[in-house]
Amino acid sequence: MKTNGRWKIRFLITIVAVTLLVSCAQTGGKNNGEPDPAALPDPVKLYLYVTGPTLTKTEFETLIAGPVNKKYPHITIERIEALEGVTVQEVFTTKPAPDLTLIINPQQLIRLKVVEDLRPWIKKFNFDESRLKPVLYDHIKEFGENGEIVSLPFNSNQAILYYNKDIFDKFGVEYPPNGEQLSLEEVLEIGKKLTQTDDAIRYIGYDTGGPTALMRDLALPILDSETGEPLLTKLPEWKKVFEFQQQSYEVPGYIGPNNEYVYGRDAFIKDKNLALRVANLANMVGPLEELRQQGEEMNWDIAPTPNFSDQLGKAREAQVHSFVISNTSKHKEEAFLAITHILSDEVQRILARNARVPAVINSELEKEFGADVPVLAGKHIENVFIGEQQKNHKIHRYEDQVTKFVTEAAEGVAINGTDVNTALRQADEAIKKEIETLRKIE
Repeated sequence: MKTNGRWKIRFLITIVAVTLLVSCAQTGGKNNGEPDPAALPDPVKLYLYVTGPTLTKTEFETLIAGPVNKKYPHITIERIEALEGVTVQEVFTTKPAPDLTLIINPQQLIRLKVVEDLRPWIKKFNFDESRLKPVLYDHIKEFGENGEIVSLPFNSNQAILYYNKDIFDKFGVEYPPNGEQLSLEEVLEIGKKLTQTDDAIRYIGYDTGGPTALMRDLALPILDSETGEPLLTKLPEWKKVFEFQQQSYEVPGYIGPNNEYVYGRDAFIKDKNLALRVANLANMVGPLEELRQQGEEMNWDIAPTPNFSDQLGKAREAQVHSFVISNTSKHKEEAFLAITHILSDEVQRILARNARVPAVINSELEKEFGADVPVLAGKHIENVFIGEQQKNHKIHRYEDQVTKFVTEAAEGVAINGTDVNTALRQADEAIKKEIETLRKIE
C-alpha cells in the first residue's frame, strides 16, 4: 500500500510539471522570462523632419530617438535629411513623408493642411497639459483658429549673450559682467571698442542679428495678428529697432569691404573674429560641442541676454521648438506616445542636462542644466535663466512669408544708406502687395 501511495505522488508531480511546461509553451514563457515575440507590437518606424531648429545628430539620438526606443522598443525614429534647396512642400510630397516635424513656426504646415489636431489624442491618453510651461503652450494654442492644438512643445529655446574672451583680451576690454543683464546700448558701446583690425584680421565687436532678431526683445509682430495689416510704420517700436540697427552699421569698420553687414554663427565659431553675439541655445551649444569633439576648442563664455534699456528685467521671447504630427501619418498613435514620453520628467531631465531648457514645469530639472555637455564646463550657465522670458507674439499666418522684406529694409539701411523712415515705409508697401498676392492664391 505504501508503494502504491508513492507511485500516486510521483504521478501527480509529473502531471503538474507537464502542465506547467505546456502552459509556458502556450504563453511564450521561458526560463529567462522573455516574452513571446508574437505577443509584441509590430515594429513601427517614425520619420522625423526638422525644419527651423538646430538639432545635431548627437542631439537627435540623445534627446529623441534613443529615449523613445528605450521606452517603446518597437518604435524607431529615423530622421529625414532633406537635400539643400528642397522645399517643405516637396518633403511632404516625397516618400517617406514625415510622421513628425520639429518646427518653430507651424504656419507653413498649417497652410499645407498636413497638421493633425492633437485634441483627440490628448483626451484619449489623458495627457496632462498643466505640466507644460504656459509661456510656451499659450503661444502654441494661438495657432489653432478653432481651438485646435497643432503641436506640443519640445523645449524652450532661450537666447543668451556669447562672447569670445580671446578678442576681449587682445584689445584689453573687460568681459561682460556675470549675473548682470546689460542693455543693448551698453553692448553696442562694448562692441565699438572691439571692432578693429589687427594683423590684417577684421574683428567685429557686436552683430545684433538684424531687426528680425531685435524684434524678439520687444515681442514685436510684423503683421496685425487678426487683419494681416503691416505694422512697421504703425508701431513706434519698429523705428526704435531700426534706429538701433542703424547705429550698429555706423560703427567704424563694421561694414566689410564687400558690403558684409551680417556675420553670425560662423564668424563666432569658425572664423573667430566676432566678439559678441546674442543667439539661442540650440543654435550655438550643440555646434560648439561638436567643435570640441573634433579637437577644436574656443575661449568663450556667456552672459545674460541683453535688452533695450527700458526693457531690462525681460529676456527675449521664448522661442518654442514643438512637434507636429502629420495628419497623413499611418502611425499617429505611436507618434503621440513618442512625444508624450519626450515630455516626461525623465526625458526632459536629459534635455536639461544637454543644455535644452525644458518645456515642462519642474524647477529641479533646470538645476541640472548643461551637466552632460563638456563644452559648458566652467561656463556661467546660471546666466541662461536671468531675465523673464516673454511669450512669443501672436504670429499671423503670413508672417513667415513677409519677413524677407524686413531683412531687405535693413540691407537698404546698411548698404545704400536709406534713412530709417523711408526703409520702413518701403517695407510696409512691399508687404501690403505681398499680402494681397498671397490672399489671391489661397
